[in-house]
Amino acid sequence: MPIIIHNSLPAKRVLESENIFVITESTADSQDIRPLRILLLNLMPTKIETETQFLRLLSNTPLQVEVTLLQMVTHVSKNTPTQHLLDFYKSFDEIKHQKFDGMIITGAPVEKLPFEEVDYWDELCKIMDWSNHNVYSVMHVCWGAQAGLYYHYKIPKYEMKEKLSGVYPHMLTEKVHAIVRGFDECFNMPHSRYTNVHPEDIKKIEDLIILAHSKEAGAAMVTSRDGRRVFMFGHCEYDRDTLSKEYFRDVNKGLDIQVPINYFPDDDPKQEPLLTWRSHANLLFYNWLNHFVYQKTPFDLSKLS
Repeated sequence: MPIIIHNSLPAKRVLESENIFVITESTADSQDIRPLRILLLNLMPTKIETETQFLRLLSNTPLQVEVTLLQMVTHVSKNTPTQHLLDFYKSFDEIKHQKFDGMIITGAPVEKLPFEEVDYWDELCKIMDWSNHNVYSVMHVCWGAQAGLYYHYKIPKYEMKEKLSGVYPHMLTEKVHAIVRGFDECFNMPHSRYTNVHPEDIKKIEDLIILAHSKEAGAAMVTSRDGRRVFMFGHCEYDRDTLSKEYFRDVNKGLDIQVPINYFPDDDPKQEPLLTWRSHANLLFYNWLNHFVYQKTPFDLSKLS
């Protein structure tokens, strides 16, 4: 089944070029189907690129998915055209009286700041509190995962000595959990961040389960026991060249940055990176939508609590 997007969203052209089945809102309105309602809170500066990445993954199921894009009003985006935000994004006030099957909170390049010093922290807290009764399952990604663990469970983050950047092997620690159904016991996932959460802090919380772990990157996938909160510390949504763009951006800034681990062939930035995480990324989102959104959310969203 297709993913439903705005008629003029730039991602539409990209997804169609990849043979991904999309339909516009006007076409979807004529069909007698209740699609899954997914809210994407996009905190990344490159919003058009990020929304395309997540829409690609959300499209890879037999379910019809309707995505609403959400932005912060307490933060001014410097890297996305204002008209794009006006055309395609909603504010929290516009959607706070609605209910959604699922929600994704993306990462953000603010991990060196204390949570309370992020300019939109108060607004984000309101949204996370609202999600407890208005969204069935929320997936938190990278900094969004750290923010979610801090808000819901008071788990702190810690700054690392150097940036964690690369594609790392991960081992499953819970091999029969529904969200990792079909996963290989060892799989790759990109990471790009300056902070980490200690597994020891996560293990103290009875409600949390660590599903996958990396020797280099630490805990990589965590869920609450009921599956209504999912925390992903990596960026399985990344494109082939996303880490490359970040690396050369930092190099051009004159930063003392290491070449991303296990990314460029022979660690040579002149070579095209290999895309080694796409299959598990698609499987992860398929499992999340199927097991923790579609099968458990009430058909009548007004009954969601």
